[in-house]
Amino acid sequence: MSTPTKTIRQSELIQGAQPTEVYDALLDGRKHSKLIGSKATGKAAVGSDFTAWDGYISGHILELDPGKRILQTWLTTEWPEGAEPSQVEWTFEPRNGGTQVTLVHSRVPGSQADSYTQGWLDFYWEPMKSYFSDKLTAS
Repeated sequence: MSTPTKTIRQSELIQGAQPTEVYDALLDGRKHSKLIGSKATGKAAVGSDFTAWDGYISGHILELDPGKRILQTWLTTEWPEGAEPSQVEWTFEPRNGGTQVTLVHSRVPGSQADSYTQGWLDFYWEPMKSYFSDKLTAS
């Protein structure tokens, strides 16, 4: 029996960041750790595995278009038993002195969609804006 799923779509303008900078911050484990303020692993290589939030999130890189797109599998330690990994697609477009970052998180277990919708805001978008804002003020 398959678990009902939902898709989360979110988009934010990250001021002061070039598309390649956001792309790199999401893929490089060291930069990702600084971005979210918690341990992350990974590298920009199709077929590689990654983790974030001290192993709470794990996944696999499926496709990369440097500076433009990331496609990865994604799941957490709270994933329902038997549920397939979800997919996260990030896209990056230069806009107004920053980068428009779009997230499409598909195949999210329906019972967890509301939690992850808020989680992306709290644990990725806000830290990402702060990370790049801090980089701007440090320049």
